[in-house]
Amino acid sequence: MQIEWYFLVLIILGCLIVGFIGGFLAMRAIFTKQLRENPPVNKDMIRAMYMQMGRKPTERDVNRVMEAMNKYSTNPYTTPKPKKEKKVRESKLSTK
Repeated sequence: MQIEWYFLVLIILGCLIVGFIGGFLAMRAIFTKQLRENPPVNKDMIRAMYMQMGRKPTERDVNRVMEAMNKYSTNPYTTPKPKKEKKVRESKLSTK
């Protein structure tokens, strides 16, 4: 029994495609896990930056910088989810 050459090519291409997709999904999962565990910038780094500039940082300064960085971050894995605003019915707002 002999396998036709084009069947062999199709099998090899199929294995390559499955391997690329599996590798991509595995690497994406590993990368996002690493980003969650080790964020690019944390509060300690911001404090060190302030100390290098010769200024003692207050907690307010550190929180302000963190909020600004998270606000303009495009990374969905390190950006906190926005808080849902409570909807107020108009009947409570209107005065009688």
